[in-house]
Amino acid sequence: MASKKKKFYAVAMGKTPGIYTEWFGDNGAETQVRGFPGAVFKGFPTKDAAEDFIKQNVGKKRKAKPKATPHKTKSSPKLIPMITPEDGRIVIYTDGGCLNNPGPGGYGVVINNGKKTKELSGGYRLTTNNRMELMACIVGLGSLKKGSSVILYSDSKYVVDGITKGWAVRWQVNGWMKNKREAAVNPDLWEKLLALCGKHDVQFIWVKGHAGNEGNERCDQLANMESAKRALPVDEVYEIQFNKKNQIIEHRPSLRNSSDFGAITT
Repeated sequence: MASKKKKFYAVAMGKTPGIYTEWFGDNGAETQVRGFPGAVFKGFPTKDAAEDFIKQNVGKKRKAKPKATPHKTKSSPKLIPMITPEDGRIVIYTDGGCLNNPGPGGYGVVINNGKKTKELSGGYRLTTNNRMELMACIVGLGSLKKGSSVILYSDSKYVVDGITKGWAVRWQVNGWMKNKREAAVNPDLWEKLLALCGKHDVQFIWVKGHAGNEGNERCDQLANMESAKRALPVDEVYEIQFNKKNQIIEHRPSLRNSSDFGAITT
């Protein structure tokens, strides 16, 4: 059995520039670039290649990727108040995202039953935007102790269309395949969400993100706060996929087209 090739991560711009042989951990490259504006880094199969990258890029900043923060506009939109539940229904607002998709991610949930409002949030050290959008819905619906009539607001077309257009149900029926050749992404979370939709009467409604909707804006704040935390738990299902993809690329360097270490971003 062939041994796994050693990898070198070059950090030209980061908290502590240098060459690292690990990605995660206190002594890994991820710690040096996470949250560092304009970080410049890349993985290489050899130390020489990593050293050349640092020589060519030291002191050079690249444009930082957009973070999962509310977009600033010239004039802040008028705040749209949260919907007040009627006829015993429960209103749930959800949002999720991550830094440098994939990357550290978080989700936020606001639940209003007409009498009180509850907030829930959480995050993972490496995940994707879509997984956090799904997790927000799962956590929100999963917090309800009994079957309920729910209006769920999300700014994710991926989630809302997946439910309202019947995509997720069709994928499930077809063994989590979109078609004969393409597998559905995030089946572990879709399966949980569909099970909760079977328990509750849920109406999914899409809302425009960062448009002054009070519930959506609060969920976005919660998700951002979680994404920025240190020592986040592991999204085990995603990291298995992430690591598997990296191992394939490490043994086939000619297929490497990105500096994101072969990341899966859906």
